[in-house]
Amino acid sequence: MKIEQIYTGCLAQGAYYIESNGEAAIIDPLREVQPYIDRATNNNAKIKYVLETHFHADFVSGHLDLAKKTGATIVFGPTARPGFEAHVAHDGEILQLGDVSIKVIHTPGHTMESSCFLLIDSDGKETALFTGDTLFIGDVGRPDLAQKVIADLTQEKLAAHLYNSLHDKIIPLADDIIVYPAHGAGSACGKNMSKETTDTLGNQKKTNYALQPMSKEEFTDKVLDGLMPPPAYFPENVLMNIKGYESIDSVLNKGLHSFSPEGFETAASETEALILDTRDPQIFAKGFIPGSINIGIDGNFAPWAGALIPTIKHPILIIAEPGREEEVVTRLARVGYDNTIGYLEGGFETWKKTGKSQDSITSITADELWERLQVNPELNILDVRKASEHFSEHIIQSENIALDYINQNLAKVDKNKTYYVHCAGGYRSMIFISILKARGYNNLIDIQGGFKAIKDSGKFKISDYVCPTTML
Repeated sequence: MKIEQIYTGCLAQGAYYIESNGEAAIIDPLREVQPYIDRATNNNAKIKYVLETHFHADFVSGHLDLAKKTGATIVFGPTARPGFEAHVAHDGEILQLGDVSIKVIHTPGHTMESSCFLLIDSDGKETALFTGDTLFIGDVGRPDLAQKVIADLTQEKLAAHLYNSLHDKIIPLADDIIVYPAHGAGSACGKNMSKETTDTLGNQKKTNYALQPMSKEEFTDKVLDGLMPPPAYFPENVLMNIKGYESIDSVLNKGLHSFSPEGFETAASETEALILDTRDPQIFAKGFIPGSINIGIDGNFAPWAGALIPTIKHPILIIAEPGREEEVVTRLARVGYDNTIGYLEGGFETWKKTGKSQDSITSITADELWERLQVNPELNILDVRKASEHFSEHIIQSENIALDYINQNLAKVDKNKTYYVHCAGGYRSMIFISILKARGYNNLIDIQGGFKAIKDSGKFKISDYVCPTTML
């Protein structure tokens, strides 16, 4: 028997490869499915099942392409109503995989069809629990997402279902079972999960706040406390996962169309496409196509694209470091942005050589910010980290406008004022400034290295540290 966790840091997501005696199952696969097929082929195994713990909100699963390419059966838990051929298992159903078996455990709460998969080895021992978004390491799945898709559901009702699922189905299982969740720290599917991506169930019973003895009412209060509105793309991804979607091969074929600078300019004008520049933030700051938005590929690229690009249907044109175009298109497709229409051949350097107009953003060090504060102590310092991060620790005189909700908070930024903008490390501040600059805000200055560089300088007055209760 083989169990492999395939973890994708950008999405803080864990997919799983299980193999026994020539048969394999994939749990919660990403959109690009060839790596799973290659794993099975290299092991002389046949993929028998694609197991979905629920209809995901934060990414588009690869279940359809994987089933089509391998002949595997897609399996959902009870109450699921997929718009394509799949096996909807009943609670307690046993799936045979080589010499091992997998028990379907219906655990509604995060969503109503949410299910865990309990792996039972060839000796009949329950060894591993694949919990999806029902149970994380240190946390549980947020119970407010399915209410966006299903009428008459409230987060309180979902929290009550989750309480029952945990107490009736999960806590009674053996302590030595290994928990394999669908996400770790950084995912918006939970509010404060651990950086660890596996643990024993017994340890979780001791340390996870949501598994401690408490009433259903107490549980509901605790799991709902600190929740923030989910990213706008979540409901759109859920519907794609329920109804079906275009093959990743077609998305790549369309998105990898190369444009000359002239063709790129024409395409941008005719389609009103978003120009998405995925280069390093500091490289972007030195020169970029006017009106383009920076979301660096070497960061939490897909979640930020999902949080900030208003609709998954919007046409997108790509600026990327040469050779990374396919990676960009793939990572956008992971979160449902399938309408990439092409990229600039040769990247921004090609644009520069034509002599076409370009723009830039001023970026200064923390020491330079300190020097300017000595001249003018009333500088406007804008902290664009999450509200929980700002609450935890911040420059005393800074104002917090989280990047997550930039579209709702534009009115708080005065076009006539100069702002010094920072995040945690410099990634999000450049996204923030590029979005506002494209909308005519020209008095924003980036702080290189963000709050870490500011704090490490030892020069600024920082608030006392407060441990955050949520990372949303």
